[in-house]
Amino acid sequence: MVTDRVRVVIADDHARMRGRIREALEGGGCEVCAEGAEAEEAVALALAHRPDVVLLDIHMPGSGIRAAREITSALPETPVVMLTHSAEDDDLFDSLRAGASGYLLKDSDPELLADSLRSVLRGEGAMHPRLVARIVDEFRAPPRRRFGRPSPAAAKLSGREWEVMQLLAEGLSTDAVAGRLFLSPSTVRVHVSTVLRKLRVKDRESAFRLLRGE
Repeated sequence: MVTDRVRVVIADDHARMRGRIREALEGGGCEVCAEGAEAEEAVALALAHRPDVVLLDIHMPGSGIRAAREITSALPETPVVMLTHSAEDDDLFDSLRAGASGYLLKDSDPELLADSLRSVLRGEGAMHPRLVARIVDEFRAPPRRRFGRPSPAAAKLSGREWEVMQLLAEGLSTDAVAGRLFLSPSTVRVHVSTVLRKLRVKDRESAFRLLRGE
């Protein structure tokens, strides 16, 4: 049953941000029962207070995604919502895989935060509007089909990593891939480096061959 007085645990390593979040939640009729600054503390507070919702930053020490995974495993009836500056696909999809019931951006209207958490408690989920299309695209075009041949190497890559490699394999430059995916060139290079490490190869061509199943 959803009540107006939603009890929330907040975890964010920036004290000023926690203050703004608390103010927004309390202004919306929620009760902040505890605050933490890193992942291990967030898990401990969730277990101790058994709140209605846990609100986590992704990039706090220890990883908010790891905290989400541990909290949803230990407290499956307690929804976790990520509140972050990151709009990166990897963070979004990794959060959902970890069991998060919502993914909100810190530049959202703070007056809507409390109602977003109530939506989660009603089973509706909470998602920043501009991220919904990315989730739809992920399911409409499963990335592991795009090289045209199934490969065991595909299972090691995130959706975004696969998309970057597909575009590079088609002959696009790093800058062109960045423009196509609305990323910075440095982010594209980081994705490529991560793929090479995951596949244990030294160059892109070797990665392409593995991903084609050659």
